[in-house]
Amino acid sequence: MSDTRFSKPLIIMLIGSAFILALSLGVRHGFGLYLVPMSTEFGWSHQVFSLAIALQNLLWGAVQPFTGALADKYGSKKVVAVGGALYAIGLLLMSFSSTGVMVNLSLGLIIGLALSATSFSVLLSAVGRAAHPSRRSMAMGIASAAGSFGQFIMLPTTLLLLKEFGWSSALLITAILIALIVPLSLLLKAPMYVAPNNTQSALHPNQPALSFKEILVIAKNHKPFIWLGLGFLVCGFQVVFIGIHLPGYLTDHGFSTTSGTIFLALVGLFNIVGTYTAGWLGDKYSKPKLLMGLYGLRGVAIIAFLALPLSHWTIYGFAVIMGLLWLSTVPLTNGTVANMFGVKYLTMLSGIVFFVHQIGSFFGGWLGGLNHDLTGNYDIIWAISIALSVFGVVVHFFVNEEPVVHD
Repeated sequence: MSDTRFSKPLIIMLIGSAFILALSLGVRHGFGLYLVPMSTEFGWSHQVFSLAIALQNLLWGAVQPFTGALADKYGSKKVVAVGGALYAIGLLLMSFSSTGVMVNLSLGLIIGLALSATSFSVLLSAVGRAAHPSRRSMAMGIASAAGSFGQFIMLPTTLLLLKEFGWSSALLITAILIALIVPLSLLLKAPMYVAPNNTQSALHPNQPALSFKEILVIAKNHKPFIWLGLGFLVCGFQVVFIGIHLPGYLTDHGFSTTSGTIFLALVGLFNIVGTYTAGWLGDKYSKPKLLMGLYGLRGVAIIAFLALPLSHWTIYGFAVIMGLLWLSTVPLTNGTVANMFGVKYLTMLSGIVFFVHQIGSFFGGWLGGLNHDLTGNYDIIWAISIALSVFGVVVHFFVNEEPVVHD
């Protein structure tokens, strides 16, 4: 029987991935706090900043399969280092942005490209390749939880920087922190796990080499893979809408900016528990069925939040529940892809699924701002979020994680 414990190189990679995701996603989750001060200073409508966020998410997803292919071919370490440098440049340019064009270039284009190289698809795939199959979901859950810890730490830090130094200086300081991703990328060097006795499934690394075109054709014709991607669209729409617009929603109802910041920080804190637990459960139970439960619970939580009288108790209670469900979908979705296709092409295939996620993110971010500008509220987007939860439950009924057999 093979040893399923985490190897020392994998532990080092987990530490490196944890810090990188904490920085990358922690900073990214704080972008919603810049909406009000930047919009107020330059007289922008909410749609200007929301469009930049939507563009960021769309580009992030669109280039993710290509970034994943580069990571599969040349290694995650190089791709993450380049992404970290781009991220810092984007933040520097954002700190000098005074027009919609500039904020779309910096926050939208450059940071969108950077996130494709410094977030889940690249880092979780690297971890997944190095982990024993029976511990893969847990390893991904540990790395995912780190991104949530970054959100918990960086949101109050961002709010403090905004209050003490203003939005421009806060971005300059954040750029320095993000630059640490470049040296941290050197820790991403654990070797790929190879099962003994040639027991890999049909598309695992010791099978005859397939080209990217061949693997894409196989994935395109595999219906459970398509349904999985459509389910991930729901996740993208909901988390970006809530992450970007919930602080504004609370402000509209008379609550302070601090309330929105505490909400997002609590989401990050409890998502540490949620992602780790999801990874642990994913090694024991059906990942598609777990995903059905997660999306169903999100819908119930949103309905309860809107139905109950708005207070600090309901706001923070909603934060705790959503935190447990926030990114728990990530290790389960990526783990399902790994079970379907093996790990050799995991970064690219996870990137394709993530692109669909980011289409949802684009509409969640942009339509939230557009709806607010046109109506002064978010009612339509809340209704869409609830309907999408139902859709998320239904589509995962058609997903299975059985290995794809290649002739």
